[in-house]
Amino acid sequence: MTQKRSASINLHRMRKQFTPRPLALGVASLFLAACSDNREDVIIYKTLEDCTDDNPNRVQACTLAYEEALEEARKTGPKYANMQTCEYDFGPRQCEYVDNNGGSFFMPLMAGYMLGNLLSPNRYYSQPLFTSYSPYSPYRYRYIMADGYDIGDLSKKRTKVKPGAFKPKPEIKKTMSRGGFGSTVRAKSSWGSSSRKSGWGG
Repeated sequence: MTQKRSASINLHRMRKQFTPRPLALGVASLFLAACSDNREDVIIYKTLEDCTDDNPNRVQACTLAYEEALEEARKTGPKYANMQTCEYDFGPRQCEYVDNNGGSFFMPLMAGYMLGNLLSPNRYYSQPLFTSYSPYSPYRYRYIMADGYDIGDLSKKRTKVKPGAFKPKPEIKKTMSRGGFGSTVRAKSSWGSSSRKSGWGG
């Protein structure tokens, strides 16, 4: 499932002209502060179009959140030296070639992105999500964050995440070996532990 890219969008200009606000009054409750269990309500969109269809009056906010998630995915997502090892973990046609200032690699396509509000009703936060379609992966058909945090199965559109889910993730430059996706996630302990801070390939 190839994601559409909006290469012509000037993200820097849009950020200067736009102050992020909740995407729609109808989903404002999704961005309220954490409940008594300290988990945060979030909404998940698979594509930019899903967000704009739900929020026709918030196209610019949806676009910014989507582009920011793409940027984050390129920085913090798992990376591989070749297409074969990436597809072993994520499935056929689920990976893309990236030439990033001379440092080329292969990585999974962004499967979706989640939106939430942690601090105030006037800001949103976005994070990219990945999934595996590989029969060899224990995380097949599940949403996984860039640091390996399991969000749940692909049927989810609204869910809760633990505190810190939207904190910046470390940029990953190392490439992973075949089967690295599953083994790296299994090697991580509880949310926020030192083992999670190393990220993919760390």
